[in-house]
Amino acid sequence: MPELKFSVQFASHLADIPTRALFKKWVKAALRVDAEVTIRIVDEDEARILNSTYRGKDYATNVLTFPLTETPHLIGDIVICAPIVAAEAKAQNKPLEAHFAHLTVHGILHLHGYDHQTEEQEALMESIEVTTLHNLGYANPYLIT
Repeated sequence: MPELKFSVQFASHLADIPTRALFKKWVKAALRVDAEVTIRIVDEDEARILNSTYRGKDYATNVLTFPLTETPHLIGDIVICAPIVAAEAKAQNKPLEAHFAHLTVHGILHLHGYDHQTEEQEALMESIEVTTLHNLGYANPYLIT
C-alpha cells in the first residue's frame, strides 16, 4: 500500500462535513503511489476566487485539483467546496457523505494525471471512480435518481 502524508484544512461553515478519518480513507482507496496530499474544505467565496484565478472561470466549482509534482512522489492539493457539494448531493438525491467520497476520489485521480477531456479519458476515469467507490461501499455516483 502506498505511503501517505495527509492533512485536511476545514475552512467552511457548512455542518455535516465528513471527518478527517473519512477523507483519509477515501484518499488511500484511490491512491496508487506514495503521496503528500492536502485537502482543503472551503466555502463558495474561496472556491470562486480559486476557480477564477487558476481556471479563468468566475464561479464556485465542486472540486479543484492542484498537482504540484510527481517526483520523488505525488504531491498535490485538492480543494472541495462544501456548499456546492451539499447542493449537488441534494439535487441528485445522493447521501452527502457519498458525494464527498466521490469528489475526493475524483480529485485524487486528477492528481494521478487522469482527466476527462475526451470521451475515452472520461470513460476510464469514471470506471475507476465507480470501482473505487464500490469497494468503499458507495453506490455508482453517475446513477442519479
